[in-house]
Amino acid sequence: MDPRALKATSVTTAEAGDADVPEPKALQITAASSNPKMFTLPWEKPLATWPKELLANLPRGISRHVVRFVHVGDEIYAMKEITSRVAAHEYELLRRLQKLELPTVTPIAVVTGRHTREGEPLESILVTKQLKFSLPYRALFAGNLRPDTADRLIDALAVLMVRLHLSGFYWGDVSLSNVLFLRDADAFSAFLVDAETGALYTTLTDGQRNYDMDLARTNIIGELMDLSSGKLLPDEVDEVEVGDRLIERYESLWGALTDEEDFGPDEMWKIEKRVNKLNDLGFDVDELEVKTAADGKRVLVRPRVVDAGYASRKLLRLTGLDVQENQARRLLNDLDAYRASTWRDGEELEIVATDWMREVFEPVVRMIPKEYRSKIEPAQFFHEVLQNRWFMAEKAGHDVSTAVAASDYIKHNLPDYNIDSKALAEINADADSGVVDDSSTYDEAADGSNDEENGDVADTVGSDNDDVDSIGRGDYSALGDGLGNLGATQTTSNDLNLETDSDVPEDIWPTQPDPATVAIRNANSKLAKDNAPGTDSAKKDADATANGADKAEDSDDDGYDPAEYDQDAAVWSH
Repeated sequence: MDPRALKATSVTTAEAGDADVPEPKALQITAASSNPKMFTLPWEKPLATWPKELLANLPRGISRHVVRFVHVGDEIYAMKEITSRVAAHEYELLRRLQKLELPTVTPIAVVTGRHTREGEPLESILVTKQLKFSLPYRALFAGNLRPDTADRLIDALAVLMVRLHLSGFYWGDVSLSNVLFLRDADAFSAFLVDAETGALYTTLTDGQRNYDMDLARTNIIGELMDLSSGKLLPDEVDEVEVGDRLIERYESLWGALTDEEDFGPDEMWKIEKRVNKLNDLGFDVDELEVKTAADGKRVLVRPRVVDAGYASRKLLRLTGLDVQENQARRLLNDLDAYRASTWRDGEELEIVATDWMREVFEPVVRMIPKEYRSKIEPAQFFHEVLQNRWFMAEKAGHDVSTAVAASDYIKHNLPDYNIDSKALAEINADADSGVVDDSSTYDEAADGSNDEENGDVADTVGSDNDDVDSIGRGDYSALGDGLGNLGATQTTSNDLNLETDSDVPEDIWPTQPDPATVAIRNANSKLAKDNAPGTDSAKKDADATANGADKAEDSDDDGYDPAEYDQDAAVWSH
């Protein structure tokens, strides 16, 4: 395993899962940040009852756990209330993935040893940094987006899955709900936001990759059907076709990055062609394996080390701008156009880039109104202004200045980045509808404060609500008959085979089992079996992975009672 990942953190799942290690009796914060405001937060209160003045009203994705955005000094952190073992596992994984420079949220801290003023234990909290300008998928569909938005999100998720799998990360719970999206020129970039069920290996087997992708396909089809039932998805979108597109895009990109190509000794130019193709896909090739075939008549070439971010690294080197890949391509194209229009092709590109920043880029982004500076990235604003300039020039039949195009864009297009308060309230109500944590989290606060003092908690969390999705996150196994061939038939979890000796600890699964998620794992197990060689050892460990949620123990709960679970609202009702 990459040594960067091995030395990522002092927090390890083994320590957190050791039965001999008791829960801390006093508050304990292990943090990757020195923000002193962390120590002033009301850790003695359930997260759902924290004061409104601390909270940032941002759209949240659907989660099994209580999640809140909290102002901590000048920064905004995402807080998730989970068990200490899961918190330690996820914090450790996110730290490792960050060291590997993969697109994930940034872990800030894990907080254990929480107790109310009366001494009652509270769940631990995982703290991550809010990913600026990002949105969950439901918030994107609540806006005025193009009909191809679903396809663009799927393309972004395919790139994310390839990058994670290349690094040896097995997710185990892939869905749109576990991803945040950033606008990236005309496309999107996807970031992993939930790693509870993940595990990091040296390499992944085909069985692991195929199981991950089939689970993703099933979940995403269900999530899109959920959007369709809420009239948020354009009528022309075929949910199953979008799910199939994910597999096709993933396989195409995986093949481009990993397949072996052969050609004759007089066709060595094809090596450069292969590298250029990968660069066009946004990947650097750090290492190529070139060897001759056994007959000596063919040359075999395979990329061995690839790294995403070809254009973004080039732009960063030239200008210091750290942006998404497609944004970087757009800005580099404009830089090239500026260089040509000023007759400076013979000058060093670094010098031209400095002038372009001062004369072109910075004047445009300074035009962003103050109220929108937290809603749109400067690079995205610049891209959309250039796009608007092109449309205006085409309509007028002559060139239009960038300043005029920017003013027009601010007036007519930028307001689309706003999410009205009603839509935001519905998004967050849907997010809270998926919570299956202990209902005591939503009871009256330990210090006696009521719901009126702490916000409308009872109206949106842990209660019946007309706006609650009829299908909770991951609860799509019952749709099997209506989806056609989803690539798997329901079978027992004992058939699951991940083609590896899994080192995923059983006790890192959520202590309150989600029956819908378990059903999905069972429904997809046949595909994993078909793609794995199926050794006894692999079968035994894969069964543990598939059924880990059922085997997890929670010392604070009496266990899952079907009579207590409201399937329609996807909440615990006590």
